[in-house]
Amino acid sequence: MKPLPLAAVCLGLALLTFFGYPGHTWLQQDTQIYVPILEHDRDPAVLRNDLLVQDPHVAFTLYDEVARGLRAVSGQGFREVLQAQQIVTRALAIWGFYLLATALGLSSGAALLVAAFCALGATITGPQVLSFEYEPTPRAFAVPLLFCAMGLAAHRRYLGASLAAAAAFLYHPPTALPFWGLFLLLWWGRRFRLLLLAPLAVAAVILALAAHGEGGQAFFGQLTPWQEQLQRMRAPYAWISTWHAAWIVQYCLLCLIGIAAFLRLRRKMTLEIEVFLLGLPLLGMLSMPLSWLLLERAKWVLMPQVQPLRLLLFVTVAAQFLSAAAGARAAMSRRWLPAAGWLAMAYLIATQPVFTERPQPVWPPLRVAYPALHTAALDQLSAWARASTPSDAVFLFPDAGHGLASGIFRADALRAIFVDWKSGGQVNYRKDFAEQWWARWQLAKNGPIDLPRYEAFGISYIVLKPEHRLLQPAAYQNAAYVVYAVQHSR
Repeated sequence: MKPLPLAAVCLGLALLTFFGYPGHTWLQQDTQIYVPILEHDRDPAVLRNDLLVQDPHVAFTLYDEVARGLRAVSGQGFREVLQAQQIVTRALAIWGFYLLATALGLSSGAALLVAAFCALGATITGPQVLSFEYEPTPRAFAVPLLFCAMGLAAHRRYLGASLAAAAAFLYHPPTALPFWGLFLLLWWGRRFRLLLLAPLAVAAVILALAAHGEGGQAFFGQLTPWQEQLQRMRAPYAWISTWHAAWIVQYCLLCLIGIAAFLRLRRKMTLEIEVFLLGLPLLGMLSMPLSWLLLERAKWVLMPQVQPLRLLLFVTVAAQFLSAAAGARAAMSRRWLPAAGWLAMAYLIATQPVFTERPQPVWPPLRVAYPALHTAALDQLSAWARASTPSDAVFLFPDAGHGLASGIFRADALRAIFVDWKSGGQVNYRKDFAEQWWARWQLAKNGPIDLPRYEAFGISYIVLKPEHRLLQPAAYQNAAYVVYAVQHSR
C-alpha cells in the first residue's frame, strides 16, 4: 500500500479506537495524578498545598516537559495536547502492527486486518495495564512507540526503529528497556551499531539533564515491613502473591497460544520478528518469578516503582498478534475453519480480560468499556470552587471512600485535596509520601465529621453527599454535593 493511503488508514483506525472501542477517558485513571503535577509545574502557585504535587515522580521522563512545551506552542490545554499525542502514538502502533504483518508475507489487506485486531487492545489482568491505554499517560505513549519500533525493525529499518524506541525511552524508561536489551543483543557485533545506539544515548543524556537536581525516588535499599503492608493494601497489583491463581494460569495459556501461532508462521519470519515476538513474551513470563524473588523475597525498594510484572503485556500482545496473523494467513489460503478459530482467539484476547473464567465476549466491539464519572453536578462543584474559593484552599471529601470524584475535582477546580484514594497509588515511590498519605487517610476516614479537628490540619472545606449534610449553613450545594467551610466553624 502506498504511504499516504496507509497513513490515512492508520490514522483512521487510531481515531476509531479513540472515539469508539477501546476508547479513551480523561481524569478517570492516572491522569488524575499527572494533570495536577503538570498544572503545578506550569504554575507553582497552583495546588501548592496538595501532597500529590510535592516532589512528584516525573523526574526521569520527558512526559511533563513535552506536554508543557506543546501547550505553550499550541495555546491549547493539557487535555488537548496529551490526547493529540495519544492519537498519534496509537496510529504509529497500528502502523507497527501492519509492518510486522507484512514482514510475515501477508498482503496489505490481511495485514490491515491483523492491525485492526490488535488495535482493539487487551487488558493485562494482574498488573492492571492495557495494550492501548485509555488515558494519555507516559506508558500510553511509550508502549505504542515500541510496537512501531518492532514493525520498523521487522523491515530492517533499524535507524527508524532506534528513533521510535528512543522516544519511548524518553516517555517511560522502564517500559522501553526490555526492547533495547533485545535490540542490542540482535545487533551486537554488526556494523554501524554505534549509529543505532546514538538515539538511545541522546535520550539518556536528555533525561539526565532534565532530572538534574530532582530526587525523591529511592533506588536502593529494602522495604520496611510497614511499607510492604501498606503497598500490599493499596497497590496489590505489584505483588504476585496477592493475585488470583487463574491470572497466572491465563498467562501460561497465552504463552502456549502464542507459541502455537508462532510455529504456524515461523517459515515466514525474519530473525528480527523471532527475537521480538519470542524474546519479549519470554521476558514477560520471567517477570513473574523475578518479581517474586526481587520484591517479595529481597524486598528491593525499586521493584514497586519499576513493576516488572507489567512485562506480561508482551505475552498478551504477542499472542493476540500471532493469533490474528495465523488467522489471516489461513484465510489467504482459503482454510476457513482454522482462520475462524485463530481470529476468534485474537478477538477473545481483546474483549475478555480473564478468559480462564467463563467467557463473555462482547458484540458489537464498539462499546464503552469504562464508567462515566464526569457529571454535571461535579462540573458545577469544580466551577464554583475555582471561581469562589482561595487558590490555596484545601478540600476534603470525607465520605468519598475509594471513589474518584475528588481526583476529578482536583484537576478541574485546581484546588488541593487533603487526601484521596487514587493518589495513594504513589505509595510505591516515596516512603515520606506513603507516611503522610496514610496518616491523612486515617484522619479522614476514622471518626465522625469534626470541623474544628479538620481546621487544625489546614483543611478549608469539606464536601459531603446530601444524605450526610450537617446542621449548619452550607457554603455551596447542588444535587450531589454539599460544601461546608471549615475555618472559623467553632
